[in-house]
Amino acid sequence: MGDKGLNDLLRWSIENSATGPDGTTNAPPRSTLNQEALAAMMGGPSDADLMRESMAAITSPDPEISLESRLTAFDNFEQLIESLDNANLLSKLGLWTPLLECLAHDEAEMRLMAAWCVGTAVQNNEPSQERLVALGGIEKLVQMAVGKRLPAPSTSAEAINGDNKKDEEETKNVRRKALYALSSAVRNYQPAMDVCAAELRRQGHGENAGEEGKAIDATDMDAVDTVIGGLREKVTNA
Repeated sequence: MGDKGLNDLLRWSIENSATGPDGTTNAPPRSTLNQEALAAMMGGPSDADLMRESMAAITSPDPEISLESRLTAFDNFEQLIESLDNANLLSKLGLWTPLLECLAHDEAEMRLMAAWCVGTAVQNNEPSQERLVALGGIEKLVQMAVGKRLPAPSTSAEAINGDNKKDEEETKNVRRKALYALSSAVRNYQPAMDVCAAELRRQGHGENAGEEGKAIDATDMDAVDTVIGGLREKVTNA
């Protein structure tokens, strides 16, 4: 356990063993332990540890790790980041980059899970929305939603050999999950909505990007629904 965890435990122990104003020890606790400190006290891994371990399994180059095991790790990862605190740990732990790289994975199920996790992380979470914009994630989600396969990372063997699948179409299920993530990412966060509209026009889908030269209000849920609904219809009809 780090120094901060030890300090949290010490403070909690002192405050909760002190006598109350009436001389008894039944006074309500004056502080609570965070999950990480509590897990450390109990001898188990913290959520941060579990998040790191899950991502390590997801992205491991070990061919002995099956697709089923990687998908199970992704499912565990998604459940962990349903917590707002854990979602905000993604930046601190350096997990945003490998997560977004999974959007270009060879396996459709892995791409779907990556998009699902992105959507979970950014839902009603401005710091995560901000991070997604900064890392170019909005553009990736737009491209997936309109049916394009993302190119493999430039360091991969596929990209070196020129086989980066950039001309292949994305599957319907992955497109739907990318659209879910995009919907969560742009709501109530104007920078994400602006990037989304710009990328839609760049991809030739300006009819879904609102009136040219006029920003779509990210706080106007009807306006956002119009954008997302138009894209959803295209997925359905694909």
